[in-house]
Amino acid sequence: MYIKRIFPVKTVLKWTRRDIFLFVLIGAIPVILFDLLGLKWLHVPWLPLGVLGTAISFLISFKNNASYDRLWEARKIWGGIVNTSRTWTIMVKDFIDFRHAKTPISETDLKAIQKELVHRHVAWLTALRYQLRASKPWEDHVKNQKSNKEFKKNYFLVCEDTIDIKEAISPYISKEEYKEIFAKGNKPSQLLGIQSKRLKELMNAGLIEDFRHMEMMNVLKELYTLQGKSERIKNFPYPRQYATLNYMFVWVFIILLPFGIMEGFESIGQHIVEDLATHQSKTNWGHLTQEFIAKHFVWFSIPFSTLLAWVFHTMEKIGENTENPFEGSPNDVPITDLSRGIEIDIRQLIDDTNIPEPYVWKNDIVM
Repeated sequence: MYIKRIFPVKTVLKWTRRDIFLFVLIGAIPVILFDLLGLKWLHVPWLPLGVLGTAISFLISFKNNASYDRLWEARKIWGGIVNTSRTWTIMVKDFIDFRHAKTPISETDLKAIQKELVHRHVAWLTALRYQLRASKPWEDHVKNQKSNKEFKKNYFLVCEDTIDIKEAISPYISKEEYKEIFAKGNKPSQLLGIQSKRLKELMNAGLIEDFRHMEMMNVLKELYTLQGKSERIKNFPYPRQYATLNYMFVWVFIILLPFGIMEGFESIGQHIVEDLATHQSKTNWGHLTQEFIAKHFVWFSIPFSTLLAWVFHTMEKIGENTENPFEGSPNDVPITDLSRGIEIDIRQLIDDTNIPEPYVWKNDIVM
């Protein structure tokens, strides 16, 4: 799944608004203690805090690069599935021939065989995307965050969350195959196994010669490889020691940040007070207002600490929301849309009927 166009700023702010409110509170508490209660010793030198922020920037960059690599690899895998699906379909269309059949069959029967093999491939695509959409324990932390759940509810809905796999897959396979694959664990693997068995039957019937059978089996082998690559990303999470510790380091920096910038804003206010003291007119309203603001200039550290905390936390959150590219978030690979596009393409190649329409994008988010 991916966003078709750039997110409006208001959407990003809405997504992170709870974090922003928390950052304002975190920035305000030290200022209250510093300015109103007179705890002027309550600050942290900026030098060690700046070093910490620099180190965390590298960690966030490392995490985001690794998360993007997982996302991009997943997209390349599904690009391979698109190409291999087309290859499979033209082989089904052109390699299966009744001229050397041991038992004569009609053109209608040949079309039925082609339709059977292509529909079974669509069933494999359906089973694979449902398997990849299934939630893993390490994905629940991100999916169950209030901001993500609210965003998903308001902006998009993945069809795998509303349509059962049995309902989605049943139109493409026979009742016998339906019972067989749902009695086993890995449904996509079982469907490819049925395809292999069916090719052997067609070869024995003289509808596929040995060389063509071997080439079609190579395509099934490639589909198994692509499925395995997808499962590798799905079943092996981004290393939790990096994800968890990086998250903790970011929050340590966010909590210490207001203590590090208060003294700097306090110094600016003192310079302003000194400059105002050199002016002769000290009784007019404007001068008194400026003097009051200067004496409490430390309060301006709140919006700046909030801004810095928001940037660091949002960048860490982006990496966190990108590390699992199949879970069904708006930053994922759009495997639902890709599957429907493949289905339309390959069914048109065999002149099939009742071809479904492309999925409608909601709020410019591709599923």
